[in-house]
Amino acid sequence: MAERKKITILVRRGKKLNQEGEKIMTSPEECEALRKAFSGPHGVEEKSMLEILVKCNLADLTTFRKNSPYIFLDDACRFEKWDPFHMKSLEIEFLRFQRAVIQRTMHPWERDALLVRKSLEEKPPLYNLLIELACTRTSDEFLGARKAFQCLYSESVEEFVAVKVQGFQRRLLVALVSTYRYEGMRIDEAAIKLECQKLGRAIKTDQNNEIEKDDEVLRILTTRSKHHLKTIHKCYKEAYDSNLEEDLDGIQILRDTVNCLCAPPIYFSKILDTAMSVCPTEQEKEALTRVIVTRTDVDMKEIAAEFNREYGAPLIDRIEAAALGNYRDFLVALVKRGMAN
Repeated sequence: MAERKKITILVRRGKKLNQEGEKIMTSPEECEALRKAFSGPHGVEEKSMLEILVKCNLADLTTFRKNSPYIFLDDACRFEKWDPFHMKSLEIEFLRFQRAVIQRTMHPWERDALLVRKSLEEKPPLYNLLIELACTRTSDEFLGARKAFQCLYSESVEEFVAVKVQGFQRRLLVALVSTYRYEGMRIDEAAIKLECQKLGRAIKTDQNNEIEKDDEVLRILTTRSKHHLKTIHKCYKEAYDSNLEEDLDGIQILRDTVNCLCAPPIYFSKILDTAMSVCPTEQEKEALTRVIVTRTDVDMKEIAAEFNREYGAPLIDRIEAAALGNYRDFLVALVKRGMAN
């Protein structure tokens, strides 16, 4: 009978090795590190995954599967089967870094055109995303996105929105995506005072939540320049001792419009906080990539400052705590770049 081969285990600096000097995974710490590398919710920890998996033998992997019941199911077939939901989630997390890189390298017009399409094809539709695109880009930037949309889909943004949306939302959103706002600093002080009063009356006397039907409210929000609207926002605060968006709290679509036009850092910092909350939806998680990629070269310094002021933690620290691997490193690098500009 052939002599049974003996396996020698060596211990060196706290690591277990086989007789060939190869590391083997037996520690609970390594099992936990591998589970964490798989667990998201923003990306995967590629480096840890690689370091641990390449030294696992079949027994190690069996131990890992048996000790990870929320990843693997103890199937009736007597083997540990991947949980289908977790497997699908992991596939998405592997793609998160790839999608961030693609978005970063994409022409801004194409990227925004694709986001316009996505905003109304999601279920439920993402009206806030469409408002974000129409109201936080310059007139020329969004005009470029509208041209790209026609090139990609052989229809205009206006007709796409008009077909997809009904009621008051259609009136507002079609008007927002159609306008080409004046970008200069000239304002009309008399018009500002008058329009501030009109907004105040419309909001304060609204008893039936019908402010969205007010033609003057729609005209002011969809045609006036951003500088004009920011001055109205300041005038409203002085006149009524409350912020315009706060008084529109019951009508989220109007509140998002005001925030995107008058205070983008407040809007974007809230989007980022929601994306990194305990149980974000996939739509909310995708916003983390979108905001950082699209605002890095625009107003990231202001967004990061507002985030720190509002939530009491540096934006970079929150990203490092919430995200993993290459995806985390990419987002942090973009934020640092934006803050340095």
